[in-house]
Amino acid sequence: MKTLIGGAVAAVLGLIGISIWWQPFFNLLAGTIPVLLLAGGGLALYLGFDELKDTWKKGDDTEATEDDDAGSYKQKIDELEKKIKTLESKEA
Repeated sequence: MKTLIGGAVAAVLGLIGISIWWQPFFNLLAGTIPVLLLAGGGLALYLGFDELKDTWKKGDDTEATEDDDAGSYKQKIDELEKKIKTLESKEA
C-alpha cells in the first residue's frame, strides 16, 4: 500500500514538475536522445558483428565435421559389409 501511495505521489509531482519546467525538461530530453541513440546503435553494431562472427565459425566447423562424418560412415559401412560377407560364408 505504501508503494502505491508513493508511486501516485511521485507521478503527480512529476506531472507538476514537467508542467512548471517544461522547457528545461525538453532541453534535457533533446540532449539525451542523441546520446542514447548513439549508444544503442553502437551496441547493436557490436552484437550484430559478434553474431556474424559466430555464424562464420559455425560454417567452418560444419564443413570439417561433414567430411569427418562422411569418412567415418564409409568406414562403418565397409566394416558392416565385411561382417555380412563373413556371416554369409559361415551359413553357406
